[in-house]
Amino acid sequence: IQERLVVTGRAGWMGMGRGAGRSALGFWPTLAFLLCSFPAAASPCKILKCNSEFWSATSGSHAPAADDTPEFCAALRTYALCTRRTARTCRGDLAYHSAVHGIEDLMSQHNCSRDGPTSQPRLRTLPPAGDSQERSDSPEICHYEKSFHKHAAAPNYTHCGLFGDPHLRTFTDRFQTCKVQGAWPLIDNNYLNVQVTNTPVLPGSAATATSKLTIIFKNFQECVDQKVYQAEMDELPGAFVDGSKNGGDKHGANSLKITEKVSGQHVEIQAKYIGTTIVVRQVGRYLTFAVRMPEEVVNAVEDWDSQGLYLCLRGCPLNQQIDFQAFHANTEGPGARRPAAASPAPTAPDTFPYETAVAKCKEKLPVEDLYYQACVFDLLTTGDVNFTLAAYYALEDVKMLHSNKDKLHLYERTQDLPGRAAAAGLPPVPRLLLGALVLLLALLPVFC
Repeated sequence: IQERLVVTGRAGWMGMGRGAGRSALGFWPTLAFLLCSFPAAASPCKILKCNSEFWSATSGSHAPAADDTPEFCAALRTYALCTRRTARTCRGDLAYHSAVHGIEDLMSQHNCSRDGPTSQPRLRTLPPAGDSQERSDSPEICHYEKSFHKHAAAPNYTHCGLFGDPHLRTFTDRFQTCKVQGAWPLIDNNYLNVQVTNTPVLPGSAATATSKLTIIFKNFQECVDQKVYQAEMDELPGAFVDGSKNGGDKHGANSLKITEKVSGQHVEIQAKYIGTTIVVRQVGRYLTFAVRMPEEVVNAVEDWDSQGLYLCLRGCPLNQQIDFQAFHANTEGPGARRPAAASPAPTAPDTFPYETAVAKCKEKLPVEDLYYQACVFDLLTTGDVNFTLAAYYALEDVKMLHSNKDKLHLYERTQDLPGRAAAAGLPPVPRLLLGALVLLLALLPVFC
């Protein structure tokens, strides 16, 4: 198991309810949220379901009052029973072990016996229909666009996406095909963290795809509490980890909302307090990610030197990039053979012939741009026809989220070369001009 610490959060236990009897209901120790990258398929551990059921049974109108210790103890025993049932499949899962310790602490605090009645988990009370949008008296700061002064220029939005085996489109419209097996940060700024875990598509294959995604929305003023969204293969929830669908109990809580567009296939998260829209899909067995975010939020990082692995901002490291163009050069044309194992891109057994891959991708992606090329690449390396839809939906998300309609299609893939100052964010032509200027200044004393 590869473990990567994503966020430390606030120390200690967090009370999610009100009143003495509920001061410790938010059992989660804003757990120094650890993500685990499993070499096999997604973990069958169901601790998130246990967490959600306990939270649902002890929050909102169903929350036990200060003097309802027996009812709260019954909810804790139900929670403990749920964790025991999933114990075998949760071995090594830090969220599971944190929950077990949290239950023990709460049972001790409330003098709950281990033996006794349990309670049936209850669904949370849905908000009234009129509360589906931000409250009329919600703070202006909880709506990013409204918080701009009328005379100020409208915010400039950017887009980042990850899909397929996997292909990355950065906030600066650089397009790369990467290996990035294991856990990698896509976004890491002052407002949210996004981390993906990529696993091999086939045993022994270098081809990988996204099997797990975690998004952490950080606590923000009077708008939202910290919220965590987590998706895995065959589990695309329509709610946050705690079972809620908005930003919590704060005044501007509805400035963060999650909507299930297609059950188990398509989720959209609106974070209006930071002007951000996130789209998560499950296509076939794997996940895709797309985001629309203002430049101001993209660049809200405290330490630029530590952002080297922020993939949406910096792109994939050079040693993780696959030579996309060389791969296509070796496979294009009728009867062309797939590259040998020593080629820069991975291959898999029982994949499509080149002509078949082209025909299938043409059906969904008639424009021969990089999304079309990514589709062909994925069919040749994985043999999984669902990657055709992954490329198609990735382009559809670009059409919905990208602010510049002239940049929907990209035709020239971006590959960093050794010694190239890609991280500086300068396009090639200005870098050449800058080099010429430096040379001119160096020679100036010779001619003057």
